[in-house]
Amino acid sequence: MLSITAAQGAAEGSRPDASPWQPVTLPDDWAKRWPDYSGTVWYRIDWQRQCPDGQSGSVGLTLESVVMAGEVFINDELIWRDAHLTEPLSRSWNLPRYWRLPESLLRDGVNTLWLRVVGVSQQTPGLGPVHLGAAQAMQALQEDLWWNNRTLYVLNLIISAVLGALFFCIWIVRREQTTYGWYALMALFWVLFVANVLATSPWPFATTLMAARANSMALVLYTACFCLFTWRFSERFLPRTERVLWAVAAAMLAMLAITPDTALPEAQRAAVLGSAGIFLANCLQFCAHAWRTRRPEQRMLAACLLIIFVVIIHDLLRLMKLIGPGPTYTSFSSIAVTLCMSAILGLRHARNVRRIERFNHELADSIAEARTELATTLEREHALAMSNTRLQERLQIAHDLHDGLGGSLVRMMAMVEQAKAPLQGQQFLSMLKLLRDDLRQTIDSGSSAGVKVPETPPEWAAPLRHRFVQLFDELDLDSSWQFPPQWTTPPSPLQCLALTRLVEEALTNVVKHSRARRVQLQLQQPQPDQLQLRIEDDGAGFDVAAVRQAGVSVGMRSMHARITRVHGTLDISSAPGKTVLTAVLQLRPAAAQSV
Repeated sequence: MLSITAAQGAAEGSRPDASPWQPVTLPDDWAKRWPDYSGTVWYRIDWQRQCPDGQSGSVGLTLESVVMAGEVFINDELIWRDAHLTEPLSRSWNLPRYWRLPESLLRDGVNTLWLRVVGVSQQTPGLGPVHLGAAQAMQALQEDLWWNNRTLYVLNLIISAVLGALFFCIWIVRREQTTYGWYALMALFWVLFVANVLATSPWPFATTLMAARANSMALVLYTACFCLFTWRFSERFLPRTERVLWAVAAAMLAMLAITPDTALPEAQRAAVLGSAGIFLANCLQFCAHAWRTRRPEQRMLAACLLIIFVVIIHDLLRLMKLIGPGPTYTSFSSIAVTLCMSAILGLRHARNVRRIERFNHELADSIAEARTELATTLEREHALAMSNTRLQERLQIAHDLHDGLGGSLVRMMAMVEQAKAPLQGQQFLSMLKLLRDDLRQTIDSGSSAGVKVPETPPEWAAPLRHRFVQLFDELDLDSSWQFPPQWTTPPSPLQCLALTRLVEEALTNVVKHSRARRVQLQLQQPQPDQLQLRIEDDGAGFDVAAVRQAGVSVGMRSMHARITRVHGTLDISSAPGKTVLTAVLQLRPAAAQSV
């Protein structure tokens, strides 16, 4: 290369002729030479091919960066142009390019390389290094630059996006694991920030400066989320510090949003340095905390953060040109550190899973022990239930004997006492047979649900009517029996037996205590699912409340117990000259089956 010069171009992009050309050194930032200038600058590079022994070889051209967009001419012939040379400008600042220069465009002597660059003053406009040489060497150089400047960032973006999505899914399933949620959010803003390195246009933003603002905002939010991630990873909650952090982040976001375009570089510089300062301070405090806690996972993350700390310090000094030119290491270190941080989170997740599995085993053992205890308890309860059942059966037999056989005995005693002449042997034999039949009925039916329900109400009442009418006639007691011809809905066997015992007990009480001259028994079904039995006499009556409170009437308790057991109600009202007993049974199938 013989000379490198630069000059401002016209607004329409034409090449300057009269403008003074100034010698420059690449890489060039024209904002230092022409502050606040936005537009077109032309670069002229005169060069001559020198080949040994007069032989000519293929010439390659490699451009490291064009900030922001541009076009390239060889001896006035266009060989490349960006898609957009006006806003929104194409972004070639991190896009290494290579061309094999056609021999037809080259001259034997001095050749001229014209480069037009379009940029904005707020984004360090200018031209990066330009390399001319053997085609193969220039292509290899471009491939190295492409690997360092783009491929590594693509890998970083893919890894960050995939791991962020993975940990986001973990957080969705287990919301209490906020560490994974903050890591996912941090990865999101890092992906947005790194995308600025790979983007070739400012879309979806209308201008280059709008894209620059958004990129700086993504960096601020990434830093805030990074701090929250490290604090949650170390299981710390710092309410005051977190409020201060978000207040500072909000202030920087507001500054980036409202700062005029002319002052945007200063605002971006403040946001970048402020974010870097917060990031580095958090790295140091986390390392100190990890050293105090001595927990392996925190120490592993602290080691990663120390690597990031050193890399950021180095690259910041390079960015601010406080140290000499050289490579940056963010693209190399970020991939390794991201993988390492994700591995640490994966190890923590695996440990949590193992802890859950261990808890499940302990829970299974506890359940087995509880089952054993429950089986023992159930056996004990079963024994108690069997004992209670036997007692209930004995009590039921007592009630049946009282209501059935006892009533029969009362009737027989009344017949003997009130007989006008001594009873003959045949009559005594008949009484004994009746007692035998009652005892057999008590033994055979008892509380069994297998008793057959008579086809009609008259069939059900016939045995009762036969027993008591004879006694009533001898006692000169008028009786009335009223029954419907058919069941609308038949009662269950237990309900039928309960009504039988109720009638026996009630009529026996009439004979024993009432001194009544008239008794009326009425069975009716006012509704298809309801059966009502009403027994009325004109006897002396009694104090129902006093008898219940004293608890001296076995018969009354027995009647209430039987009707309640078959899901019925029993109401007794009594006064001198009128005693009414009303039993109501619900004949719904579900109620009958549950008995």
